[in-house]
Amino acid sequence: MWIAVGSLAAWLWLLLCQGFFWRTDVRLPSYAREPETWPSVCIVVPARDEAAVLPASLPSLLAQDYPGRAEVFLVDDGSSDGTGELARELARRHGGLPLTVDSPGEPPAGWTGKLWAVRHGIGLARARGPEFLLLTDADIAHAPDSLRELVAAARGGGFDAVSLMARLRVESVWERLVVPAFVYFFAQLYPFRRIGRKGTRTAAAAGGCVLLRTEAAERARIPDAIRHAVIDDVALARAVKGGGGHIWLGLAERVDSVRPYPRLHDLWRMVSRSAYAQLRHSPPLLLGTVLGLALVYLLPPFALLAGLTTGTTPAAVCGGFAWLVMAGTYAPMLRYYGQPLWLAPLLPFTAFLYLLMTVDSAVQHYRGRGAAWKGRTYARPETAADES
Repeated sequence: MWIAVGSLAAWLWLLLCQGFFWRTDVRLPSYAREPETWPSVCIVVPARDEAAVLPASLPSLLAQDYPGRAEVFLVDDGSSDGTGELARELARRHGGLPLTVDSPGEPPAGWTGKLWAVRHGIGLARARGPEFLLLTDADIAHAPDSLRELVAAARGGGFDAVSLMARLRVESVWERLVVPAFVYFFAQLYPFRRIGRKGTRTAAAAGGCVLLRTEAAERARIPDAIRHAVIDDVALARAVKGGGGHIWLGLAERVDSVRPYPRLHDLWRMVSRSAYAQLRHSPPLLLGTVLGLALVYLLPPFALLAGLTTGTTPAAVCGGFAWLVMAGTYAPMLRYYGQPLWLAPLLPFTAFLYLLMTVDSAVQHYRGRGAAWKGRTYARPETAADES
């Protein structure tokens, strides 16, 4: 009974004191006045074996309706599927913004492949002297006015980094069950309202879409300062905010990921490749996370069923109310993704899957496999502090 009381207390605290993380109204701010002169922007797209998704994403970048000067730099990170040539063919076919395709070669020791590609792309862009850099993944499709709105928000709000959490695909059964929860858990860890406030320590970004002021990138030594961060978006935001920058993160309305995750295996790999890195490869943090997930997400339905079975009314009431609060806070995210609300009570099951993914991430780490992605494995960071 007392454990059930503790779970309910945890949910009441999350509901009221965790930056209202469950609300989905943190969207890109719009300003009545657009900039008198539009700054130049260079768009950097790191890409490794992205031929399957590039036809659905790259044309949307080339077709950006932007009043200022903009250029796209696609950095082919050692692809084996013809990503670079396909990008050139798409540019010839669709036209639009100028496109440069280049390759940096294999990353040196201490660098992740993506950040080495980003470094190369920023180096190419530096010759153009842009005021802003748009760092976007190869699987992200942008609405025609996406760049325009990002720049207007950054200029109008005085932000050094503006990031949008791209809307992930939710078509398969597993995507519907797991993807909204992924964004929900992310927002719980990094409440969007706190990220945008000056003077707070909370910092995060969504790596698929980050508009970064070039001056802020140089001041924070991006990407060199985070060169081996597996969770590069959060590391980037911390570096920028730690250097005195003003950052913002919110949910996207017309910036979408076109990458499919049709099977549970695909989603499992996406989460487990970086889950233990999120915990700084710390066994105590892993244990605390497992216990916390069990207390907050798994205990409420168990307490309700056990209380009803044994006639322990207080345990049943506390467990049922905690489960109700849990489902209620999840409902806005389901609505944002256009999913039925009957999925909300299933959040404990989804949380159990995430618990298993996190444990599996730790197991893979200690087996020496580390974080694996696109044919590369990053076994261990150089120091624990670099991942924090």
